Amino acid sequence: MIDNTIATGKVPHYTLSSGARIPCIGMGTFGSDHYSAEEVSAAVAGALRYGYRLFDCASVYGNEDRIGVIFDDAFTQGIVKREEIFVISKVWNDMHGKGDVLLSLAKTLRDLRLDYLDAYFVHWPYPNYHAPGCDGDARNPNSVPFSADRFMETWAQMERLVDKGLVRHIGMSNMTITKLNAVLGRCRIQPALIEMEQHPCFQQRELFDYCVSRGITVIGYCPIGSPNRPDRDKAPGDLVDTEQPEVLAAARAHNIHPALVCLKWAVQRGSIPIPFSVHEKNYQGNLRCVTEDPLTEAEMAAIAKAERNCRLVKGQVFLWPGAKSWEDLWD
Repeated sequence: MIDNTIATGKVPHYTLSSGARIPCIGMGTFGSDHYSAEEVSAAVAGALRYGYRLFDCASVYGNEDRIGVIFDDAFTQGIVKREEIFVISKVWNDMHGKGDVLLSLAKTLRDLRLDYLDAYFVHWPYPNYHAPGCDGDARNPNSVPFSADRFMETWAQMERLVDKGLVRHIGMSNMTITKLNAVLGRCRIQPALIEMEQHPCFQQRELFDYCVSRGITVIGYCPIGSPNRPDRDKAPGDLVDTEQPEVLAAARAHNIHPALVCLKWAVQRGSIPIPFSVHEKNYQGNLRCVTEDPLTEAEMAAIAKAERNCRLVKGQVFLWPGAKSWEDLWD
């Protein structure tokens, strides 16, 4: 058995509404715009050996089949047991139709070489599809605005996956308070987790507090501002979180990279960041930083003031005919 550099007991955990435990930090696997499936899966292999136990996957990332090989090898070699890792995946927008959610999950389970998922998310609350690797101006004429009724048809399929024992928890992603108010009261099984964009320049405090008050654990994507996000998600006026004075001040005080300050802030705030890197030095540092030298209360308060309402993943490729701007996606 390979000895983990970071003992799993050192990484803080949160407790979900079900009583299940989930690590306070995970590894994202969305890198398809810049890295091959082989590069991403190699990073997952290294992360498993180093001590990561939470992995955020999705069918649309195009690498689950390669990650599945890594998981299978890790189980066979005794690096980790299946029950020791928390694996998330997501149903993509073009698989919201009747019966499609089960088909999507079946492929994900086959690709990841797993019998069940710890959590399965509705990736976006729209059935609006865009081609992989498209640019920011791409539009699908069949795209439609949010419909609570249509969403609940998809959610009912998610609930049946729990009934069948194929997934342990279900969750939502890229939601707003307005949308959540429209659907939560209609859910037979409440979401255990919600994934949202979160970083110092875009903290979504109201949505974060809304979820926490309802016992929903928050996973934050783009936790360091996602400098390697797809070009379609880059726009004039976007801010760089790691260059903000509040973040830089804490980085100097702790003698660490500003990106690690963003991760410490997220975990100490109570959310689960899912940074991604194929570079060993980076993903090791990301995990290690949440086990040592926490930010002070004064530093946490200062970073809270770094809020700039700077959404990076605007989602404009999902706009429907007649929509005015990407802001329509977010109510």
